[in-house]
Amino acid sequence: MTTGTAIHVQGLEKSYKDLHVLRGVDFDVARGSIFALLGSNGAGKTTVVRILSTLLKPDAGTAAIAGFDVSAEAQKVRETISLTGQFAAVDEVLSGRENLVLISQLRHLPDPGAIADALLARFSLTDAGSRKVSTYSGGMRRRLDIAMSLIGDPPVIFLDEPTTGLDPAARLEVWDAVRELAQGGTTVLLTTQYLEEAEQLADRIAILHKGRIIVDGTLAELKQLLPPAKVEYVEKQPSLEDVFFALTGEEDTAEPGDAADAPGRKGAASTRKEGR
Repeated sequence: MTTGTAIHVQGLEKSYKDLHVLRGVDFDVARGSIFALLGSNGAGKTTVVRILSTLLKPDAGTAAIAGFDVSAEAQKVRETISLTGQFAAVDEVLSGRENLVLISQLRHLPDPGAIADALLARFSLTDAGSRKVSTYSGGMRRRLDIAMSLIGDPPVIFLDEPTTGLDPAARLEVWDAVRELAQGGTTVLLTTQYLEEAEQLADRIAILHKGRIIVDGTLAELKQLLPPAKVEYVEKQPSLEDVFFALTGEEDTAEPGDAADAPGRKGAASTRKEGR
C-alpha cells in the first residue's frame, strides 16, 4: 500500500455456504479520488462495502483503509470512514438541522450548531434546515444523509448506490454533492448499477462480475478495450431526458455545469452519432 493509496484490497474472498460471493477481489483507490464499483445485482458490491466498513469479516484476503487493516484494526477503520447506505438514514421527525446537531453530539464534537449550519450551507439546505425531514424531497434527503456522513471530516466515505430510486433532477443534485466531496479531498468509493453515474463521476471504474474484478481503469482506458468508434450520420431525435427537462424546466434552475454533465442532454439538432 503506497502513501497515495486510501483503500487497498487484495485477494478478498467471501462465501455463504456454497455461494461464493467474492472470489479474490483486488483494487486500489487513490486518495481524494472517486472510485466506482460497477456490477449487477448479486455481483458482490455491497459485500465489498460491508467488509471495508468492518460490518463483515472476509474469509480470505486483506483490506486496509488509510493503512489500517479492516480486521486487525477495526476501530481505527471506523474512525476513518463514513458509510451512506442505499436508503437515507435520517430521522423524519426531526428537522434537517436537528439531524445534523444530533450526529455531532453523538460524536462528542464541539459546537454542534455551527457544524450543522456549515453543512446545511455546503449542501444548499439552509432554507430547509428548520423544516421536518418528512417534508423533504428525495434528493434533499439524500443530500442531508451525505452531509450527516461528513460530520467529523472522515477522509474516506462509502456511497452504496446513493441514487437508487431518485428522479433525474434529484440524481443530478447528488452527483454535484459527490463531486464536491472529491474536490474537498475526500476519497469516495461509489457502488452503482447506473453506468452513466460512473461515467459522470468516477476517476477510475472497476467492474465486479461473478465475484471478481474483470476490469479496472479510467473511462478512457475502458473505452479502448472496444474497437474504435464508427462515425455515422443520422437524424438525432430528442431523448426522453431531453423531453423531461424541457417540460419540467428543471434545466433552467440547475446549478451551473449540470446541463453539460447530464448524460444524453445533447441538442436535438445534432446529426453526429457514434456507434460501435
